[in-house]
Amino acid sequence: MNFYAIRAIYAAEIGRTLRTLLQSIASPVISTSLYFVVFGAAIGSRMADIDGVHYAAFIVPGLIMMALMTESISNASFGIYMPKFSGTIYELFSAPVSPMEIVIGYVGAAATKSVVLGLIILATARLFVDFSIEHPLLMLLFLVLTALTFSLFGFIIGIWADGFEKLQIVPLMIVTPLAFLGGSFYSITMLPEIWQKIALFNPVVYLISGFRWSFYGAADVTIYTSLMMIAVFMVVCLAIISFIFKTGYKIKP
Repeated sequence: MNFYAIRAIYAAEIGRTLRTLLQSIASPVISTSLYFVVFGAAIGSRMADIDGVHYAAFIVPGLIMMALMTESISNASFGIYMPKFSGTIYELFSAPVSPMEIVIGYVGAAATKSVVLGLIILATARLFVDFSIEHPLLMLLFLVLTALTFSLFGFIIGIWADGFEKLQIVPLMIVTPLAFLGGSFYSITMLPEIWQKIALFNPVVYLISGFRWSFYGAADVTIYTSLMMIAVFMVVCLAIISFIFKTGYKIKP
């Protein structure tokens, strides 16, 4: 394992984030804080409790997960897309660096940034909403696994995209709607029966549900099902990345 190469890629990506703190950290924190103010402090006081949890506290895990997913995808996709855009990716491939080391460097940096961002948002939420965390270690596990999985997904998008517009399509047109419909602001048990069954086809439901269980010990699906779905999603992403490097899809002229 070429740890020097992994460290170089990782340090370069973290350095890029440190140079753009306003965009990378401050912007998503402020955006999510507005949700806490509007849906938590303002509207939350008029809403009934859900599963014995105050509405303002109920939406905290969903909002953190929504920010974590979108930022993980954005960080990883932009990180690998820029070398493609500038043409330096061919220098990377000609260097003595294996595909696994490239993935670890880019995805590790993207996941690190997302986990830090998630923890900052969690701390910020405490300023607006009173909530508890029953299983902090499991909460951290969900945070790390989700950041890694969606960073792998973002890496795939960065390889697939051949323009800046495509980098934004999946997070804006697919992930964000799935997060809104996946129980960020409500429990799927509040939906009509037919929509509850349809919602179970939304993979984001399992992520938000499991993450919320680590806070309050109540969820729409079992914690084991949520963990299994994250594992399945991660394996699928790794299989696609393996296919990309074996075939040279979108990375070889």
